[in-house]
Amino acid sequence: MTDHSIKGKTAIIAGGGKNLGGLIARDLAAQGARAIVVHYNSAATAEAARETVAAIEAAGAQALAIQADLTTAGAVEKLFADAVAAFGRPDIAINTVGKVLKKPVLDISEAEYDAMSAINAKSAFFFIKEAGRTLNDHGKIVTLVTSLLGAFTPFYSTYAGTKAPVEHFTRAAAKEFGERGISVNAVGPGPMDTPFFYGQESADAQAYHKSAAALSPFTDTGLTDIRDIVPHIRFLVSEGWWMTGQTILVNGGYTTK
Repeated sequence: MTDHSIKGKTAIIAGGGKNLGGLIARDLAAQGARAIVVHYNSAATAEAARETVAAIEAAGAQALAIQADLTTAGAVEKLFADAVAAFGRPDIAINTVGKVLKKPVLDISEAEYDAMSAINAKSAFFFIKEAGRTLNDHGKIVTLVTSLLGAFTPFYSTYAGTKAPVEHFTRAAAKEFGERGISVNAVGPGPMDTPFFYGQESADAQAYHKSAAALSPFTDTGLTDIRDIVPHIRFLVSEGWWMTGQTILVNGGYTTK
């Protein structure tokens, strides 16, 4: 029977230097992963990536931080090639990269649209493509999207709109990679208690989001805690392998499909 445990496996995490990606990286190391590639975007997150690498190594796994702007196919290909050169073919590929823009449709420029599309859709497509090309048989692929895919709301047109294609990338890849036993899923957290949230929201909007989830009263902030997302990722990249081609909203009852 195929071993779907995390122990002894190799993982690559895009956006793995800090916040949710960093916590996922630490969790995989704690679950016995052999080696983890921690991708980070720029010099601004280099120190956080180094701290994540140190935490992984302290847990007994090997780790390597790699900087890259993943908005070109070539950069994504190089990331996977460098990962293979360092630790061999990966078993797990997780993409947490994303960019939020809260702005009325009438105020969004072409440059803003292009940037959102490149980060949220294009990079996700080529990450899934390279993961499918590179992963060992019975590998696991997870992309982080957003619970706004289940919302009817203003101001997030380019954020939800450029995350939406990932659902279709996920479904197609799950069918195409299934013959090799590779599962492909997307996970959509609710508004998370991270700096990305607070940088976009007014005080009134923060208050709304902090009270909108059914389980908000039972959290410290009312928002999705990244610690509550990690177990779902862990499940999907281990014994949850039978679930594939799905977009799963993990948000405490903030919204649903």
